[in-house]
Amino acid sequence: MQSLNFNLIKEILMKYPQKKEYLINALHELQNAHPHKYIDDAIMDECCKHFKLTKSQIFGVITYYTMFNTKPQGQNIIYVCNSPICSNMGSDNLYDILKQKLKINDNNISEDGKFSLQKVECLGRCGKAPSIMINREIYTGMTPEKIEEIISKY
Repeated sequence: MQSLNFNLIKEILMKYPQKKEYLINALHELQNAHPHKYIDDAIMDECCKHFKLTKSQIFGVITYYTMFNTKPQGQNIIYVCNSPICSNMGSDNLYDILKQKLKINDNNISEDGKFSLQKVECLGRCGKAPSIMINREIYTGMTPEKIEEIISKY
């Protein structure tokens, strides 16, 4: 599996001071730059060196936050809000529709590799539930009809 270029990892990390409070921002940028949108061992190793943290500390951050991935993802990552409010407003149904429409496999990746599908705990848009996020774009007030229109953009 292709990894992020070592020089690019270094280039991205050099943007951030060597203080642990910058780790999350650096991880987001590194994950977004990775061709398979995840944090692999090479990225973790370089983060350990840059931030002077152990691999278990880095791994703890990555696995704590649902927006970080430890396995390869599709080109576009769809996050479906699974908060109680979104769930009550139909997010489970939206997840099922997306899974079927995009032909998502057991690894949560579409057959063509264009999409990954994940449930996340909250997207912070309770007032306009249910919500989904594709990459970094949030869509609110989702309905099955809106899915067709939005997915066609990607």
